[in-house]
Parts: sequence; C-alpha cells; structure tokens
Amino acid sequence: MDAATQRFIRIGTASIGLIGLDIALNSIAQQEVSESKAVDFLFAEISRQNYIPPGNTEKYRDALLTAYRKHCRLATEEEGLIIRIFGTGCVSCNSLQTLVIELLDRLKLAADIEQIYDPDEIGRAGVTRTPALMINGTIKSAGLMPTPAQVEQWIQEV
Repeated sequence: MDAATQRFIRIGTASIGLIGLDIALNSIAQQEVSESKAVDFLFAEISRQNYIPPGNTEKYRDALLTAYRKHCRLATEEEGLIIRIFGTGCVSCNSLQTLVIELLDRLKLAADIEQIYDPDEIGRAGVTRTPALMINGTIKSAGLMPTPAQVEQWIQEV
C-alpha cells in the first residue's frame, strides 16, 4: 500500500499541499472514466483527508482536473510552464530567478514563476539545499547555480 504523502498543486494563486492526492490520482488513472467522474472521485478522496475552505470547491475541482490531466498526460499547452525557485533571497537565489526570466524572454516563452522564501514550504517541497529550481513539479537543481545552457535544456524538455 502506498503511503499518503503530500503533493503540491496550484489552487488559484496559492500552492497547496494535499495529502493523498498521488494515491487518488494513481487509483483513478487506472480506470476508464470521464474527466467529470475523475474529478468527482478526486474531490471526494481529497476532502476526506484535507480541509477544503468553504466557497473554494470550484477552485479545488479545477486544480484537481488540471492535476488529473497532467497525471494522464492530457495536459494542454495552455496550462503551461510552472517554475518555482526556492531560496532565502540570497544573491544566488535572485541570480537564478534573473537567469530564468532572461532565458524565457530569449526563448519567447511564458511561465508562471514563483520564488519561495518560506523555509517550511521549501522543506515541504523536498528541497534540502538552495538555490533550487523546480520545473513543472520536478526539482532540476539544488544547492548550486546551474548554467544557462542547463536551464534552457530543462525548459525545452517540458
């Protein structure tokens, strides 16, 4: 049996950690169901283990649909590139953000870029060394400044 781990997804403008999302995604992905049934299942499973603030049901359902599509590789291009930079605001962390923005500009790509300063959120994301770069949920580097060529390759792999 899988252990219930926390997985972060974007709900509105916030990154929210949800317990049991990976297990629920793996479970529903093995079945042939419509997207609406998948979202119903995911929302029911997530609601059992996580607090869903009143009035935010639709935001959570939209985020779960996006997570389901990504999990099943049905994500559309419009859901885009999500880049998270983890660090305390040091020179290296800020330089990494500048590098990413300059590369995106040169490649003429749009991305949702978020810089995470909170040590608790950095730890929850599994980052142990900063600066760290996460692209679409995958940590690409931690503890060192990647070269522009490396970052460009990682962005183009997505």
